[in-house]
This record gives sequence, C-alpha cells and structure tokens, in this order.
Amino acid sequence: MKQFYCYNKCSTCRKAKKWLDENSIEYEKIDIVKDTPTADQLAEWINESGQPLKYFFNTSGIKYRELKLKDKVPAMNVKQASEILASDGKLIKRPLMVEKGHVTCGFKIDVYEKKWR
Repeated sequence: MKQFYCYNKCSTCRKAKKWLDENSIEYEKIDIVKDTPTADQLAEWINESGQPLKYFFNTSGIKYRELKLKDKVPAMNVKQASEILASDGKLIKRPLMVEKGHVTCGFKIDVYEKKWR
C-alpha cells in the first residue's frame, strides 16, 4: 500500500490528496509531523530514490533556514541527512509518497501520473 506522508495545513499536500482521490489511488495517509519517518526509513528511501539529498528537504521551511541547512546539506552523507530529517517532520519536503522502492517528494502532476497511476 502506498504511504502518503502529509501535513494537513500544507496546500501542496491537499492538492496531491485531491489528485490521488480523483484518480482512485489507494493510499495510507500519515501525518508527517505526528508520525515522522525514522532515520532508518529515510535512509532507505534516500538510497532507493537515486535523488540528491536536497530533494528530501523542505528548503522553503522556517526550520531549514534557522538551521542554515542550505550550507550544510551538500556536505552531508545519507546517515547525517536522514537523522536530521527524522528530527522534525517539517524538514521533509512534502508530501512524501512511498511504495516498494518508489519515492517522490513534493507534488507535480506529471510525476504523479508517471509514478503513482
């Protein structure tokens, strides 16, 4: 089953949820702030995705700026990145969609069409 990690106050998450519902995609909705993925889960997803570490960070978030991660992420390894992401669900770019080796962050219709239909 697809796991849809989202934050209810996030407009992008609401758009993604609407698309999933309109396209009859079954998923498990998980609050990314209350049930933040573990560092081990995140490390696995990062490794499976083939995406750069920055892809997983909510670069427009307040905490990202407070921690000055823009300058730190490029020098991080997967373990360091996954641990900091797991420390606060709002650091993770959302929505985060996961299923058996497929991972996407954010919401772009063309990506969802390709990956989740």
